[in-house]
Amino acid sequence: MFNNNRGRDERPAMPPAPPMQQQSGGAKRGMFSVLGPDVIVTGNVTASADLHIDGRVEGDVNCGSLAQGADSQIFGSVTAESARLAGAIEGTVRVRQLTIERSAKISGDVEYENITIENGGHIDGRLKHMSTVQAAAAAAPAGPRPVEATPLHVAANEHAA
Repeated sequence: MFNNNRGRDERPAMPPAPPMQQQSGGAKRGMFSVLGPDVIVTGNVTASADLHIDGRVEGDVNCGSLAQGADSQIFGSVTAESARLAGAIEGTVRVRQLTIERSAKISGDVEYENITIENGGHIDGRLKHMSTVQAAAAAAPAGPRPVEATPLHVAANEHAA
């Protein structure tokens, strides 16, 4: 006869989300951001979490970990703790743990602590090895850093199928 549930939500209560935990690089664990293939960003991109870029960025990219898709383009500098690059970049790359895939085409200077270049990966610029101290400083945002390196053109097996 009387309905005591009037105005009440019948759904079971959801438990609160667990608090986000910070990783050592400042990125939030389990979080990532994606710029899809249809996205064009004009301006700088800064991410506290991991970042996956499949679209086009016309500006600088700064993040903890970067995954770049083969069809993506970045026109600006890239700074990250780790990166797996597969697309086109026109600008300076400063990454501690760097993997350049066979489809990558980089036009600009590259600074790294550890680097892997797959057969067919293309770099048109200077390569400079960073010490562990320099690499740690690269992870912290700061002003522009001078680049001292010897000119080098690397084109690992450009004729590979």
